[in-house]
Amino acid sequence: MTTAKSRAAASPAAENGGRTTNRKASAKAAPTVHAVPVEHQDKPAKPMNPKSLPVRPGESPWTKAELNEVKQALTEDIARFQSQIEISTAELVGLLRDGSEGAGRDPADVGSANFERDAEMSLANNAREMLEQSRLALRHIELGTYGSCDNCGQPIGKGRLQAFPRATLCVTCKQREERR
Repeated sequence: MTTAKSRAAASPAAENGGRTTNRKASAKAAPTVHAVPVEHQDKPAKPMNPKSLPVRPGESPWTKAELNEVKQALTEDIARFQSQIEISTAELVGLLRDGSEGAGRDPADVGSANFERDAEMSLANNAREMLEQSRLALRHIELGTYGSCDNCGQPIGKGRLQAFPRATLCVTCKQREERR
């Protein structure tokens, strides 16, 4: 006659092909994961006061109209870069498809096709980079950090940002970077 205790002891051995193991069941629970909700990038978390954005000494604070103008320029840039990427991708597909046709192609034609392909890839990569910079600038505006140099933390300057809204470095840090 078998007892429940002997059946429980026998079942691991039966499951392992007759081998017994000395492993004890772990009493530890799996760690709890606390997920933080991700905010949608198109919707700001809260209204941002333009006057709280950093400016250089002697500059007037940002106004709502000036900030809206920068946001509009960045939004238009994003749409333009997305369009450029789509066009470049379509042209690259055509260049890659045409580049493999014909085993007896003239070497000058092959070189020309390779040059066109490389130029198109460069344009597509540049558009992707500019697209990311524009998105990052809009995110900085939402977070209230727009206008601070990513390198030194000093204000970039309102005039510089109005001329080049994707700027992430102040003039001093940008010059230092370009010298390298």
